[in-house]
Amino acid sequence: MAEREPKVPYYEQVANKLIEQLQAGTAPWQKPWAPGSINLPHNPVSGTRYRGSNAMWLEMQGREDPRWMTYKQSQGVGAQVRRGEKGTLVQYWKLSDQIPVKDARGKPLKDAEGNTVYRSVQLDKPKVFSAVVFNAEQIDGLPPLVVKAPDWDRHERAESVLQASGVEIRHDQADRAFYRPATDKIHLPQRDSFNSADTYYSTALHELGHASGHPSRLDRDLAHPFGSVGYAKEELRAEIASLMIGDQLGIGHDPGQHAAYVKSWVQILKDDPKEILRASRDADKITGYVLDLERDRMPANVEKLPQIERWSRPESARQALAEARQAHKGRANAEERER
Repeated sequence: MAEREPKVPYYEQVANKLIEQLQAGTAPWQKPWAPGSINLPHNPVSGTRYRGSNAMWLEMQGREDPRWMTYKQSQGVGAQVRRGEKGTLVQYWKLSDQIPVKDARGKPLKDAEGNTVYRSVQLDKPKVFSAVVFNAEQIDGLPPLVVKAPDWDRHERAESVLQASGVEIRHDQADRAFYRPATDKIHLPQRDSFNSADTYYSTALHELGHASGHPSRLDRDLAHPFGSVGYAKEELRAEIASLMIGDQLGIGHDPGQHAAYVKSWVQILKDDPKEILRASRDADKITGYVLDLERDRMPANVEKLPQIERWSRPESARQALAEARQAHKGRANAEERER
């Protein structure tokens, strides 16, 4: 009996495919994203965006439709994964757990309303959960994808994010953009030197991603000289984060001039495939930190990011599934007549 090939770990699958796409110039953050729409993978049944490495991994599959869900979720809305379609693995890590707080007698502590009080504890070994999801292009009976522009002014939202960050921005450069940790300042060219407002905000938010690493914020190690491995790792985090932030704000993504980092990124992933998990996780933290600041400070009359729309009526999906099956049957009959 032939020996079964060893199963490739999830992080190696992600790293290997990312290396291929980096070398081909097709990694998610190497491609320009048009402003005015939300594109990153999300689950329309649970109403949530995929996060971290899962978001990057699903985006790397090359699907035009950003909707993903499990087999069971598709059935729950009256749709059906087509026979023979192959799902995509995603993984979730639980790094902490909630345990009840106990009093001096060892009994669970209750709050004023009689609810058990819990506290968060870090797990010695993270718990890993896996799921297989399918893209909407692999499923019959789903409502068509409706691409709607965000119902907010994306430039006002982006400006609000920058202002809420508290990081000083100086427009004192001719053709350079950078964040200087020693002074905690972002340096950019003048606004009118950018091709568009979207390009300006995309660049500024990329540098704000770096600024989030300041000791007073997320406290990442930024003390790496240009051209070093540490510098390339930090650049990877900021680039993924600017893609995520640009997607949530609707300003798109400008990949900029990052070709110089490709060789370093490829080597980093070859040496340590798990680095893509750490980089994506840090990018997720950057995104959450930056946008949470803006949400906390924005006026009440400024609309928050909408939750991804979920379907409330499975009947419409079931009807679409029946129509898809009828269309498939019609095509099969037509082919049979031609033969």
